[in-house]
Parts: sequence; structure tokens; C-alpha cells
Amino acid sequence: MEITNVSEYEAIAKQKLPKMVYDYYASGAEDQWTLAENRNAFAKILFRPRILIDVSHIDMTTTVLGFKISMPIMIAPTAMQKMAHPEGEYATARAASAAGTIMTLSSWATSSVEEVASTGPGVRFFQLYVYKDRHVVAQLVRRAERAGFKAIALTVDTPRLGRREADIKNRFTLPPFLTLKNFEGLDLGKMDEAADSGLASYVAGQIDRSLSWKDVQWLQTITKLPILVKGVLTAEDARLAVQAGAAGIIVSNHGARQLDYVPSTIMALEEVVKAAQGRIPVFLDGGVRRGTDVFKALALGASGIFIGRPVVFSLAAEGEGGVRKVLQMLREEFELTMALSGCRSLKEITRDHIVTEWDTPRPRHLPRL
Repeated sequence: MEITNVSEYEAIAKQKLPKMVYDYYASGAEDQWTLAENRNAFAKILFRPRILIDVSHIDMTTTVLGFKISMPIMIAPTAMQKMAHPEGEYATARAASAAGTIMTLSSWATSSVEEVASTGPGVRFFQLYVYKDRHVVAQLVRRAERAGFKAIALTVDTPRLGRREADIKNRFTLPPFLTLKNFEGLDLGKMDEAADSGLASYVAGQIDRSLSWKDVQWLQTITKLPILVKGVLTAEDARLAVQAGAAGIIVSNHGARQLDYVPSTIMALEEVVKAAQGRIPVFLDGGVRRGTDVFKALALGASGIFIGRPVVFSLAAEGEGGVRKVLQMLREEFELTMALSGCRSLKEITRDHIVTEWDTPRPRHLPRL
């Protein structure tokens, strides 16, 4: 069967993967309301396309933190990719590089920063969890810097792991033949079997619940790399991120895996964008499955988007080729959406190109009789 859209990869991944692994990638927290909402909320935004504009040439290129990329579609950090495919993060890194875009490597990757760097050139960011042992954190950041990573995406929504009931039922743990490669030499690379979720136990033991804004400033004292704060959902925290010296914000609800009943990221986006006041770029992570979704995010003020689950599902289905195809399909759909909306470059995508349920009705200019 020919795959014609990104979402079709999920069913193939479900067939191919062990239940424990598929459930780990696919599930959200508790009732999974936010998981569904991350997708459904895009349907509440409609287009106001402009016609009779010469769209024979469309430029999707952009710059992120000074790095030129081919399109505003980037790869979010997703953990333990070798559970999906033997090549794991290597395959994802090569696919991102071939597409001319950015890959974010998870702290909990099954390939190390050095291994991913060895795949060849490419702009890569490193997602960071802050461990209780700050020496571990400092060491990891230095290794990412040395390996040529260009930014740190600091995850700030996980002082504790969200309650993911599928992982509890499955007694989720990292398969014995894999390790969290970045921590292998520190005796932190293995996950013990637990009475519930092995990952939840690992987080409870290792991740620092006391993480606060002062740590965002501490991080800037140990690295020159720009810091993206990942996990902001409110205007208040957007303003604090700017004050703390963040280089950018990623609006994220952790793929709906942390606190259930937070809004979808596309619904939280505009509030955060307005609060940032153009001082730092704001990105969207969560729920993107179509080129139309990318356009809607940019129309609401995002500088770019990140995709997570589409990467692991396509990786499970077809390895590197699958990830390449996901990036290509999203690129082509986004280009078509731009053309049909009358936009030739990203700067031409405006708030007037969309209408949302929460917009005030536009004044109707009635014809004079």
C-alpha cells in the first residue's frame, strides 16, 4: 500500500512494534484528553486564502538561531529510538541532514551525542534533562558542545514523570540490549524493572525536582550554546523565559504525556507569542501531522515547528527512508498550502490568512443601497 500521508505510518508501526514499545511512543497521560486535543484543535482553525497571486516560486527557507534550514519543519527530541529501529537516532540524524533541517537529540537517546555527530554534517540541537547530580549535567552539555551540537533544548515540564497508564500496565522498561547511551559510563544508562513504569522510577530517582529559573541562568554560566526552554504553555512563563535569557521558547506539552487537560499546543501558541513580543522566537511542538498544521502554526506566530511521533512511527515502519518520506510529505503539503493561500515566502504568512473559533467576528461592510 502506498503511503500518502504522515498519519498512515502509525498503523504500520503498531503492527511492527512490540506492544510495550508502541504503547510507550503512542500513549499520553491519564485520560489522554490532551493527546487527542493536540490533533483536534487544528480543526478549529480555518484558512482565509488569497487568490490571484503569482505563486510560481515559493521559498520555504528560514533561519533558526542563525542557522539556515530548508523549511520550518524540524525534528523534536524523542527518546530511545533504537526500540523503533536498529539504526535508531543514526537514521533520524541522516534523514534530517538530507532534508536540510534540524534534529534534536534526546538526553535519553539510545545513541550518544558522539555517535550521532559521526553520521556526518548537519545542524543538531541537544535536549537536556537536569539530573540531581549537576556534574553529570555539566559533563553532558560539554560533550554535546564538543560533538558540534548548536543549542540546548531544556525540558522544563518534567520535575516528575506524568502518569502514563499504558506504561504502568506494560511495566515499561528499556529492552535489555539497549542503554541510554549518553549515560552509559556513569552507571545511569540502565533502567531497572519496577512495580509500575521503569521510566517513572528512573525519573523519580535521577531527575531534579527542584529545577527552577535560577538553573536556566546557571546553565548559561556553563555553556555558550543558546538555550531553548521547552515546555512553556503560558504568557507568564514566556515573559520569565525572556527575562532568564532564553534564546527561544518551544511551546510544548511533552506530547500530552505530562499533565493531562492542559490545552493543545496550537491553542497555547498565540498567548505565548504575544507575551514574547518578538524578543525571542517561539516554536510549536505537538500534534503536527499535515502541512496545513505547519501553516496554521506560522500564521499564529510560530517561527517553526517540531515533529516527534511521526518520526518514531515512520522510523519503525521504514527506517531512515521512512523519516525522509515524512519530512518530504510535510514539506510538499506545506508548500501546496502556501501556494493555495497566496503566500510565496514565510514572511507573507500572516494572522489574516486564518480564522479561529475565538476570533471576534470581522466587521461586515454592508453595501450602500
